[in-house]
Amino acid sequence: MPTSTTLAVKAAMPRLQRGPGAFIRAARVFLRDRQAVIGLLIIAITGGAALLAPLISPYDPLTSESVGRLAPIGTPGHLLGTDEQGRDILSRLIWGGRASLLVGILPTVAAGIVALGLGLLAGYLGGAVDHGIMRGLDVFFAFPLVLLAIAIVGVIGPGMGNQMFALAVVLVPYSTRVVRTATLSVKPLEFVEAARALGAGNGRLIGCHLLPNVLPPLLVYTSTLVGMMIVASAGLSFLGLGVQPPTPDWGVMVGNGRLVIYRAAHVVTIPGVVIVITALAFNFIGDGLREALDPRARR
Repeated sequence: MPTSTTLAVKAAMPRLQRGPGAFIRAARVFLRDRQAVIGLLIIAITGGAALLAPLISPYDPLTSESVGRLAPIGTPGHLLGTDEQGRDILSRLIWGGRASLLVGILPTVAAGIVALGLGLLAGYLGGAVDHGIMRGLDVFFAFPLVLLAIAIVGVIGPGMGNQMFALAVVLVPYSTRVVRTATLSVKPLEFVEAARALGAGNGRLIGCHLLPNVLPPLLVYTSTLVGMMIVASAGLSFLGLGVQPPTPDWGVMVGNGRLVIYRAAHVVTIPGVVIVITALAFNFIGDGLREALDPRARR
C-alpha cells in the first residue's frame, strides 16, 4: 500500500511526469498549431531532400558548365538557373542542405548537452559551485555571440568542424542559464521536498525529478536556437570562415553569388530565401513546443 507521503509526491508531480498520456496531450496541442505544423513540414522536406540528395539531385553540385553560366530561373534543364560557374542551383541547394542543417543542429545539441549538466549542477548545488560556474560563463556575455564565434574561428582556423565547435562554445552560456533558471524554479517545489523526505539521494532527485522538468524549457529554447545557428553559420561561410568552397553550403552560395548580384540576382536571392524560411520554420516549431509543453502557455 502506498504511504500518504508517496501519494503526496505523485499528486505534486507536474503533468510532464505522468506517463504517455501527457505526451499524447502535448502532441495534440502541437498538431493543432498551424504554424508549428507548417514549420515541421518545411524541416521534414528540407531534411529529407538533404538526406536523399544523391537520389533526387538532378546534377552533380560540383560540375560546372562554361556555356550555361548565370542561366535565369526556368531555364530548360535548370529549374532555378545556374550560378556564376554554370553549376545547377537546385542541385547545390539540395546538397547544401546537408552542411547547413548539420552546422545548425549539431552545435546546438552539443551545447544543450553540456549546458544541461552545468545548469543542473549550478541550480541544484548552489553556493560556491553555482557562483563558480555562472561567473565563469559570464565572461562570454561580454562579447556579442556572432563576433565571439568569428574570433574563435579566426584563432583556430576556418573549416566546417571549427565552425561547429565555435558555435557550440558560444551557445553554452545561454543554454546553461535556461537550465539553471528552470532548476531553481523546480527545486523548492513540494514533490521534490517530499522525495527528499522519503530518502531520495541527490542522483535520484536530479535524474528523476529535476531532469524531466528541466528538459522541456531547454528543448523549446534549443529548437529556436537552431534557426539562429543556421543564419550564423551562413554568415561565417559568407565571410570564408565556415564551410569552404567548392563544398555546397547555403552560406557559401550567398557568398559566391554576391559578386554577380547585379547581373543575376537569383544566384544570391534563392539561397538567402531558403535560409530565412528554414530559420523561421525552426522558430515556428519552438513556439509550438512551448505551447504544447507549458500548460500556462496554453491557458
